[in-house]
Amino acid sequence: MTQLPDAGYTSTPADHAGVQAWFAEYDAAAARRDIEGMADLAVFPLNLVSDDPAGEGASAQWDRKQFIDTMTHVMGEGSEDITFRSVRTPVFLSPAMAVVFTDSTMMSGGTTQQLRYADILIKRDGRWAFQTMAQGGWGDNLR
Repeated sequence: MTQLPDAGYTSTPADHAGVQAWFAEYDAAAARRDIEGMADLAVFPLNLVSDDPAGEGASAQWDRKQFIDTMTHVMGEGSEDITFRSVRTPVFLSPAMAVVFTDSTMMSGGTTQQLRYADILIKRDGRWAFQTMAQGGWGDNLR
């Protein structure tokens, strides 16, 4: 019989601190509309999972250029500050893999928007990076 890996990992405070630090860096880049900086925190090809208004699931893989082009379009080139207030719930699958669920409020130019999404982060060379993004409502952009 094949020996299965031990999959009952219990995360440490250092695991949580590392993921929170990664998100602080990512959110700071997003607030500055530093799309290149955001891309530096990813592993490409990047997996994306979503659905469309009809409720049909969609997925895609983006290279760095497609991520930068799309995020530049989505985030715009405005001069308004963007701020985030987020509650994150990381679930660690191992010391090097985490699924992070986020409920966030994004504020920009007097507009407030609620966000709910999940990211899969992996640790490579001692640093966290996101490899998969999942959020409802973006399916038409993934086809």
